[in-house]
Amino acid sequence: MTTATKITVKATVNAPISEVWEAWNDPNDIMQWNAADPSWYCPASENNLSVGGKFKHRMEAKDGSFGFDFEGQYEKVEPLQEISYAMSDGRKVNTWFAAENGTTTITSTFDAETENELEMQKQGWQAILENFVRYISAKSSNN
Repeated sequence: MTTATKITVKATVNAPISEVWEAWNDPNDIMQWNAADPSWYCPASENNLSVGGKFKHRMEAKDGSFGFDFEGQYEKVEPLQEISYAMSDGRKVNTWFAAENGTTTITSTFDAETENELEMQKQGWQAILENFVRYISAKSSNN
């Protein structure tokens, strides 16, 4: 059996873990931040955050040239701590949430795919994470 190459991305959000957890998992929030690049967006999101539950996020280029469903099934859900899931192609993802002094660090490790360079995959997932950080910062400043 071949072991997949794992890639890790990480970011710290200047917000309490309860706020981060909610925005990470609420479909209305997911549609606001889930894109790696400004030319893309997430027009639809479904999320059943429970062991055995499924999620599906529609990803589309704003110019209409391409789109796909990013989907998977949850294998582990520990509220405010960890989410693990299998993507539709079988690759695994683990995401951990750690609170410290009013900030939250999010760390995701995922199995790389074989079609794109590792660095490109890492940059894409990191860009989505950074978009999440920007979204939470803007959301927090409006409250």
